Amino acid sequence: MIKSLMLGVGVLGLAFALHAEQRIVEIWPAGKIPLLKETPPEKINDSKDDIVRLTNVSTPTLTIYPAPESAQPAPAVLVCPGGGYSILAWNHEGTEVAEWFNKQGFTAFVLKYRTPGQRDAAFCDAQRALRFIRANADEFKVNPAKLGIMGFSAGGHLTVRVSNNYAASLYEPVDSADKLSCRPDFSVPVYPAYLNQKGTFEMVDEFAISGQTPPTFIIAAEDDHSFVDCSIAYYIALKQAKVPAEMHLFPSGGHGFGMRKRGGSIDTWSDLLATWLQQHVLK
Repeated sequence: MIKSLMLGVGVLGLAFALHAEQRIVEIWPAGKIPLLKETPPEKINDSKDDIVRLTNVSTPTLTIYPAPESAQPAPAVLVCPGGGYSILAWNHEGTEVAEWFNKQGFTAFVLKYRTPGQRDAAFCDAQRALRFIRANADEFKVNPAKLGIMGFSAGGHLTVRVSNNYAASLYEPVDSADKLSCRPDFSVPVYPAYLNQKGTFEMVDEFAISGQTPPTFIIAAEDDHSFVDCSIAYYIALKQAKVPAEMHLFPSGGHGFGMRKRGGSIDTWSDLLATWLQQHVLK
């Protein structure tokens, strides 16, 4: 049985309410969370820019944004907010993205993965989330063969890691869901971080990139000076592996723009993604 959490003010420690049709579910059975370590209580960091920065996550969950009712199971996407593996930009790169996917006909699952400084635990959480969604596809009314992953910055790194290292596991199976594949059917890293060897277009030796890496759509801005080379390096590696890949680099936009408008051509990136999804997922 899926364990659902109560919605409303205070859930997840977040000081805002969810829409009535949404719910939150835990992805691990009680007492079975791998790589668990003691963390302070979950909290939201102070903010002056309308970004909810969630940290000290110890219980991974999915916040579910169901697609509009349809006779057919909906395509689905796992959304991984960024935040340097320190915080989760929860609304900015999570819930706002989920709402956009709903408009495209997708059910979106926003992953609350473990922070801070828990890259391997986050990897386990993302793999488990994909398996969990597939195991419960009938209940969620989604198509398990059209389940992708999208992430921003550190969440983009997590997206790339899951998209390539799906055959590797850092945890022992905890139930029948873990017999299912955690390979996503499509992948959307947005200004991904931590992918390249510094000062080069060579990937770090972390990712098992192959012809089985899912079709990929990459977005970045050229003035994202710390991370734009990550996107270029990954695109080159995908082309070398003959993976269907599309990349859009915009002259300005910096880092961390999410779905919010900044002015200029960068504001069109979601329209380009919508077209790509139509061609590669919704066809």
